[in-house]
Amino acid sequence: MSDTYTPPEVWTWEQENGGTFASTNRPIAGATHDKELPVGKHPFQLYSMGTPNGVKITVMFEELLAAGHDAEYDAWLIRIGDGDQFGSGFVEVNPNSKIPALVDRSGAEPLHVFESGSILIHLAEKFGAFLPSSGPERTEVMNWLMWQMGSAPYLGGGFGHFYAYAPEKWQYPIDRFAMETKRQLDVLDKRLADRPYIAGNDYSIADMAIWPWYGNLALGRQYNAGTFLSVHEYKNVVAWAEKILDRPTVQRGRMVNRTMGDPSEQLWERHDASDFETQTQDKIGENA
Repeated sequence: MSDTYTPPEVWTWEQENGGTFASTNRPIAGATHDKELPVGKHPFQLYSMGTPNGVKITVMFEELLAAGHDAEYDAWLIRIGDGDQFGSGFVEVNPNSKIPALVDRSGAEPLHVFESGSILIHLAEKFGAFLPSSGPERTEVMNWLMWQMGSAPYLGGGFGHFYAYAPEKWQYPIDRFAMETKRQLDVLDKRLADRPYIAGNDYSIADMAIWPWYGNLALGRQYNAGTFLSVHEYKNVVAWAEKILDRPTVQRGRMVNRTMGDPSEQLWERHDASDFETQTQDKIGENA
């Protein structure tokens, strides 16, 4: 590959140039194959994978359950590397073919909810939890939720792609997105200098949205880029990230639909609270 690139008059798709996740994207929408989605016994059916966007929602469900809400859910694994998100059933729920996707069956008709921020808001409003109902406090939570939704493409699609997943290393995009990522970490570090949580004194869906991305980054676990980005410099973000990780609800939520790392922390599907004790990959392996 040459050092310079002249765009052609008309762009064409070359899948082999897409890097690690080339198979998860394509320039057209719609299903590639017929496949119905499974449906469990609970009011909420989640179709997801344990990526940062997926973790947002499983943490939210575990938080709701721990707070005493009737939020039982089935979490079904969508393997994006295998193209499960292009099955006809998934596309019907989310035409954009991205996880997570939720079907809320608690009402008269099934309701399709997609985009992680939209799912968080839907659940928060449904249960009156982790999002103030009105006033400046609600606005502040929404500000930071939207900040995360808008900034994640720079972190995941930008820095993460070129630093960790692109087929070759190019200095310009890595420098460009590393600069933006560090600016975002600095935004959070200054924000957390005089408050315990992102939106103020109370833990909210803003924390749940930001932690899987920037919390993991600050703890040195995202893209193995902790040293490269000097994440130890962002002391307030690190302290906040550690505090969030100490929550048992977060520890459970990050296990659901997880397919990488320690088998004892992988719960590919979650259909009951007892699954955390009996259905992790290390337990299934022992019982096989």
